[in-house]
Amino acid sequence: MNAEAATDAVRLHGVEYRWNARDPFCLSIGEFEVSRGERLLLLGASGSGKSTLLSLLTGIALAQAGRLEVLGQRLDELSGSGRDRFRAEHFGIIFQMFNLLPYGAVIDNVLLPLSFAPERRARATAAGGAESEARRLLSALRLPADIGQQTAATLSVGQQQRVATARALIGSPDIVVADEPTSALDDDRQQDFLDLLFGQIDATKATLIMVSHDRRLARHFTRVVQLTDILAKSKRESDKR
Repeated sequence: MNAEAATDAVRLHGVEYRWNARDPFCLSIGEFEVSRGERLLLLGASGSGKSTLLSLLTGIALAQAGRLEVLGQRLDELSGSGRDRFRAEHFGIIFQMFNLLPYGAVIDNVLLPLSFAPERRARATAAGGAESEARRLLSALRLPADIGQQTAATLSVGQQQRVATARALIGSPDIVVADEPTSALDDDRQQDFLDLLFGQIDATKATLIMVSHDRRLARHFTRVVQLTDILAKSKRESDKR
């Protein structure tokens, strides 16, 4: 099945993962699906495995057992470089710490994913040019018109967050994943950011998967899932012993 034909954005079956053989933590998920176009909030406490799950979904980490499909593509059937290419083309990622290049210009930070994703670059070019599309996203996220040439290190936390979001959205990726992106914001700025993010997500019809520990975010999403509810029964029972 190809990415265009897949009805689910994400599908997991019998997935098991641990970082190394001696690590007592094991993420084990029996069945889980995310439909295309969903706004999914995945809730869990710190250390529960939320970021590990995102690493699996994006192909940064590879499960030791089970079947994980993204847009119909089994990630275990791709080489390491193939997973890198697939991630660059199909995922926009908003990291918890934003991961901007501190001494790079804002506009270059936003354009960076297009260097590794020809299809995303083609979509951005078709929308009026890659740089014009980057500036449009920055403007849509309510950043100043002259911010493009500033270095990322000179920005406030809120501005860095919006630049990271523009970088994730450029080229209209199929799936946007966000790892605790509102953790450093107060309530007013959190609401403002979510309004802007959802506005852009709706425009591109992307699937959104956000992980957080903050239950107050739940009302903004079409589906809310507790990580403990999708862990395999054997994992939950071992935790109780």
